[in-house]
Amino acid sequence: MGRLKSRQPHSATRRHFLGVAAAAAGRVAGVAALASTVLPSSAHAEPGNGNGWGQGIGGGRFKGGGASCILKGTQVLTAQGEVAVEDLRIGDLVETVRGEALPIRWIGRQTFWKSGPSWPKSVMPVRVLRSALGDGTPHRDLYISPRHALFVDGFSVTARDLVNGLSINPGLPPGRERLEYFHILLDNHEIILTEGAPSGTMLIQTGHEHEVFVNFAEYERLYPGESRKAMARAAPHYGGWAHLAGLLRLGVSSVVDGRDPMQKAYARIAARAQAPVS
Repeated sequence: MGRLKSRQPHSATRRHFLGVAAAAAGRVAGVAALASTVLPSSAHAEPGNGNGWGQGIGGGRFKGGGASCILKGTQVLTAQGEVAVEDLRIGDLVETVRGEALPIRWIGRQTFWKSGPSWPKSVMPVRVLRSALGDGTPHRDLYISPRHALFVDGFSVTARDLVNGLSINPGLPPGRERLEYFHILLDNHEIILTEGAPSGTMLIQTGHEHEVFVNFAEYERLYPGESRKAMARAAPHYGGWAHLAGLLRLGVSSVVDGRDPMQKAYARIAARAQAPVS
């Protein structure tokens, strides 16, 4: 019982997300359909970061996309209250923004330490300051990997795309000599609450996503020979602003709304960081 920390359900965050997600899905569907006719297929790819080497437990070395997870110490909302991600276990029920508590199928782990004078950009956590995304969202500083997905104004966006030099920046909690990341797998791609902020669970697309984690053998032992189908995303994804910008450069702004929703979200978050504290 010592691992549980009681907190009221984040109903306001849940209502806000669900309210904007439906409208966002409609907007992004129209843009995606048009983009597929005028942009090359490579423009739809979400590139890895590729910013150098990290070294993992057991001597493994990782290059390319880096981690896509939640840093040790992050509080995740469960059916029993908030629990540090490293204390979660398979079968624990985590709350989703849909209002349903779902069981954890597996938790992937990655551990890195510096092999040079500084952390690679692909591994260095992004620090989202308390209330950076909205009043009480997150309700404590949130540390996630650069490629981990947050959900802002109904869209999925990687943390590195929200860095603004003010309230969202690369950063480490004090006293960390190594980085321990955790990623939660549910039956489907879902949105959960990490420090009160909407955050993504593991997204299966190729069926091999578990292989980047140090405990991948545990997954194979739990689910031998399982056929792993691609998951539908829990929300529309913006992997940057290149798609819509490309459309506008091609002169189709009269067809789609020229105001990029993620640009607006980025500006709103930056404005919050610049506002004087009352």
